[in-house]
Amino acid sequence: MYIESIKLSNFRNYENLELHLDQGTNIFYGDNAQGKTNILESVYLCGTSRSHKGSRDKEVIRFGQDESHIRMNVCKNRMNYQIDMHLRKNKAKGVAINGMPIKKARELLGVVNLVFFSPEDLNIIKNGPSERRRFMDSELCQLDRLYLTDLAGYNHILNQRNKLLKEILGNTSLKDTLDVWDMQMVNYGKRVITKRRDFVAELNDIIREIHKNLTGREELLEILYEPNVSDQDFEETLFKNRDRDFRMRLSSTGPHRDDFCVMVNGIDIRKYGSQGQQRTAALSLKLSEIYLVEKIIKDKPVLLLDDVLSELDSSRQSCLLDCIHDIQTLITCTGLDDFVSRQFHINKVFQVVAGHVH
Repeated sequence: MYIESIKLSNFRNYENLELHLDQGTNIFYGDNAQGKTNILESVYLCGTSRSHKGSRDKEVIRFGQDESHIRMNVCKNRMNYQIDMHLRKNKAKGVAINGMPIKKARELLGVVNLVFFSPEDLNIIKNGPSERRRFMDSELCQLDRLYLTDLAGYNHILNQRNKLLKEILGNTSLKDTLDVWDMQMVNYGKRVITKRRDFVAELNDIIREIHKNLTGREELLEILYEPNVSDQDFEETLFKNRDRDFRMRLSSTGPHRDDFCVMVNGIDIRKYGSQGQQRTAALSLKLSEIYLVEKIIKDKPVLLLDDVLSELDSSRQSCLLDCIHDIQTLITCTGLDDFVSRQFHINKVFQVVAGHVH
């Protein structure tokens, strides 16, 4: 699959922009704060319905405007798809595929698969559990419509349950309604836990060899899923922890508190790894995403690299570039020297200056 073109109207610092992309490597270079990342963000938003930064719709609309439009043309399995996205400040976004409006964001899934890699991703190992949950969820949501539904359902019930726990403080009679929310929370949560467990197992099959190649076959990497509670024990544990939840006024049990451990040669590198080990493992995680998507959908995803090369040393740069020679890639960077010195083949180059692309 590949993206043929993208057209922006009033998105971030772009008033109007239309780009025609190559099926190979597309490089966007320029100084910082010119709008390079905004292009990648628009691609990711149009393909997944959400910003990789977690930005709300009104935050991506150009300053002084009330709405924004993104149009992306995608070719997949010799079929063409047009995704139109209409972003408004005070209304839900509108999305259409080939001119047909869709009601649910999950209907976008499968049109285009994207792997986004930013410098922040290199800190996924040393940062908190929420970053590692986000890694699991971002990929699973693209690959599995049911997972997206279950995760959205779980998060909705979790928010309602937490709201109820706060209200119970002033009205103890509301305790009786907790059973209804708990039953739904367990139903959604069990499915989320099961899917995450299976995802980590599949990831391990791929990531071991990638990490060996990155480290000269010196390091064995393994991902261990650490659910806050098992799917079998969820209902019982949730009930057992009710008194604590009443005191804390929030839900202390469930997959919203999951994590995964990254072991290198038997050592938990979240706590005891060097920064180099943590960054190399993070690179292995992102590269494994590419191969996992390819394994599941029998096609290559589109790779978005946001100024990542400048954060990697020479050997890791080489490994990353070796992996992207046959995949459509959109790369942002401040200069072309690294590519020229490595004689890396570039298919198309765009210069970005203050919201204009040349």
